[in-house]
This record gives sequence, structure tokens and C-alpha cells, in this order.
Amino acid sequence: YREAISLKPDYAEAHSNLGVALQDLGRLDDAEISYRKAIALKPDLAGAHSNLGNMLQELGRLDDAETSHRRAIALEPDCAEVHYNLGNTLKDLGSLGDAEASYREAISLKPDYADAHNNLANTLKELGRLDDAETSYREAIALKPDFAKAHHNLAIEKKFSSKDEQFSQMQSLYHDPATSEKNRCRICFALAKAHEDLGEFARAFQLYAEGNALRKKELGYNKAQDKLLFECLKANGQQISSAVAPEIVGPECAPVFIVGMPRSGTTLVEQIISSHPLVTGAGELSFASQFGSSLAVGQAPINAETLKTFRGEYLDALKRCSGGNAVVTDKMPHNFRFLALINAAFPKAKIIHVKRDPAAVCWANYTQYFVNDSLGYCYCLDDTLYYYRLYQDLMEYWRLVLPNRIYDLHYEVLTENQEEETRKLIAHLGLEWDDACLSPQDNTRSVATASNVQVRQQVYQGSSERWKRYKPYLNGALDCLGVDNQ
Repeated sequence: YREAISLKPDYAEAHSNLGVALQDLGRLDDAEISYRKAIALKPDLAGAHSNLGNMLQELGRLDDAETSHRRAIALEPDCAEVHYNLGNTLKDLGSLGDAEASYREAISLKPDYADAHNNLANTLKELGRLDDAETSYREAIALKPDFAKAHHNLAIEKKFSSKDEQFSQMQSLYHDPATSEKNRCRICFALAKAHEDLGEFARAFQLYAEGNALRKKELGYNKAQDKLLFECLKANGQQISSAVAPEIVGPECAPVFIVGMPRSGTTLVEQIISSHPLVTGAGELSFASQFGSSLAVGQAPINAETLKTFRGEYLDALKRCSGGNAVVTDKMPHNFRFLALINAAFPKAKIIHVKRDPAAVCWANYTQYFVNDSLGYCYCLDDTLYYYRLYQDLMEYWRLVLPNRIYDLHYEVLTENQEEETRKLIAHLGLEWDDACLSPQDNTRSVATASNVQVRQQVYQGSSERWKRYKPYLNGALDCLGVDNQ
């Protein structure tokens, strides 16, 4: 592409294609320059606007991405791909109804668009329309029988009662030497779930092990990086906790931070709290990390001004998710890393720490394929156990430097004594009681996490015992955890 541009500097398509190559290489700033150069040379080049939108989405600049995709649609309204790309951005923005409309428009223009059917299904699942989601997953697979991602998505949603047609298709993909490692990884997790549903735990364990090994190889996780991160968080925690809090002026959104390990029950807790009519459940927000990670690890100075800036940026972003309510939940589990910063910037915010049986948490993480590539510690039991101990140690430290600031909620106790624990939780938040909080399964808000199927069910007990089915194959790996007495 550079050679083409050297021969013809005003070749807009070459600049746009160079941007795609740079984006694939992870050089996003350079990609943006190439896309904008293409648009400057040829403002009506829809593909360049669409490519720019995809890149901006990858950077998390979702509003700018939506603008670029809408420009592409205005230029080329009959192109299915630009509607699909807009749908992806709208989904990330939480505008699920509009995302659904965009995917359906893409499908109307290109009925055999398997990716659009799959992402439409993902959107419908987040909206709680599980039957419609299953129909769309099946349509994606019918159009593209080797679509590993759709197979995995459908396998996670449904309950296998037999080795049905989809099971056979996945088996064929698993045994096909042409299946890429990336696709084989997804199929391993999907088949493991199927075998688990069917009570074939030995085979499920083998497939989980194989899928995890492939995912670990893909991500290249190094636990030394997390060790260093947690050391930095603790080293800066005392200084942050003693910093002068920024002045609070006027009414504002009141964040409720729900933290803990992934798969610890944070989604259920948010579903319960956001069943209250005065609360908006905003889901897993990246804002604390996006605006505050440099402060938390000591890469930027901590003082009243930097705390005020962090606070303002966070609240501005939170307000866009608030749905008009003053109380908004942020249930990004990994915000447990930033509790000193959160305490300093939001001295009146509520911090809910969800705890679950350690073995159940570690096993649930190990058997989950996370789309987010940042959870690399989940794909090896040794790494998962190591990370859990880092988390456990950090939470003990926060209790020392932040006394009486963290509300511990035990997942198992919540499921066993739902009403008592829910009433205590709602009272802690300073809200008047509302009976809707006892029926979180009726909460119609969108849920984007891995628990979005489970939280559509009534609160149930026993999920923390799931790992014990695999004890014969674990060689005691999880027995050493004992009970979490934090």
C-alpha cells in the first residue's frame, strides 16, 4: 500500500487499505491518520468512513465511531456491512434497540449475512429475549455450519439433553484438521459445556483443558505482570487514601461500585439492586480504569486537582448511562483494584464487594471463554489460583487502609437467605424498600455479561457446588483454597 501511495499519492483507497493493515497490526494512531487522509482526498469514500468507525470503536471512542458509521450509511445506504458496523457500535454504547434495528437492516440487505445473525442474537440475549436469540443463532449456523463463534454462543445459551444435530456439527469441526486453533478453542469450550449438560464430566474436563491451553497460547498471559501491577496498587494505596477529596458541588449521579472476582455473583447483585425503581444498572463500565488507572499505579501524581479531574470525567461518562436516575451501579468486577482511588474521589459512594466460595470462583473462571482478552489468567488453573491470591491479598490490604468502607456480600448466603440479605443490602444503600428487589429475574434491563442467561432465572442455590463434579480429575488443585474468610 505504501508503494502504491508513493506512485499515486492521491490514491484514497490505498490510504484506506493501509489504515486497515495498520489497524490489524495494532498501530491504531497510524491507522486513524491513514483513514482521515483517505477521507480528505475522497470525502464520499464510504468504506473509509466505515473503517474509521471500526477503529474508533476499538479505541473506545464510541460516539465518534457512531458518527463515522452514520456518515458511511448516508453515502452508501444499501451496503449491509456499514449497517452491521453501526450495529456493533450501538451495541457497545448500550443502545440495544437501535443496534437490533441496524442488524436487521443489514440482514434485509444481505439475508445470508451470518455474522449479522450472530450479533443480532447476542443483542437479543442481552435484552432477555432468549428464544429469539436462539432462533438467530440457529440461522447463523444454518448459513455457515462451520461458524465456531455462533456454535459456542448457542451452546452456552441452551441446555443439551441429547447429542443433537448441533452437537454432531461441533464434533465434525473439532475433528476437522482444517479448523483453525482459534476456532478449535471456541469449539472445545462449546463441546465441554455440551458434555457437562449430558453428565459426561470426564470428557468435559478434557475439552476444558484443551480449550484453555489453546486460549492461553493465544493470549500469552504472564502472571509476573499482574504481580507487578498489584505491588504498584498497594504501594500507591496509602498515598491515595490520604489524599484530599475533591469538593462536591451540586447534585450528581451517585455511583454504587459492585466489585469482586469475575463469576462471583456481581451480575446477580446488580440485577437485584437495579430492580429498584430509583436505580439504573449500567453494567460493566470501563471508566474507572480508563480515567484513573494511571493515578492508581502511580504513573500520574495524586492531588486534589487530579482527583477532581478523574471524578469529573467519571461522572460525565456515568451520567450518559444513568437513564435519568441519581443512583447508578457500576459492576466492573476488576474495579476492586482501584478501591483506594474510588474512595478518595467518591467518599460517599457505596462499595459492594461480592464474595463467593473460592473454589467455585476459580473453577467458573477456568471454564468460561471470555471474549475480553484482558482476562488471560483464567486459562490455566495455576494462573487462576495465583490471581485469586493476589486479589485476596489486595482486598485484605484495602480493609486496613479503608476501614468501614467496604460492604461484604456473600453470594452463597444471599442465595440461601435471599430476602434477609436483600433487605440489608437495600438499607445499606440508603434506599427505601421495594418488593421488586426480590424478583431480579423480572428485571428487564439489558445484561451483557457471561451471566446474562442465569440472571433471567429465579435466584437459586447450589451453583457453587458445580466444581465438585470435577474433583476426580483435579488432583486436589482446588482443595487448598478452603473457605474465604475475608
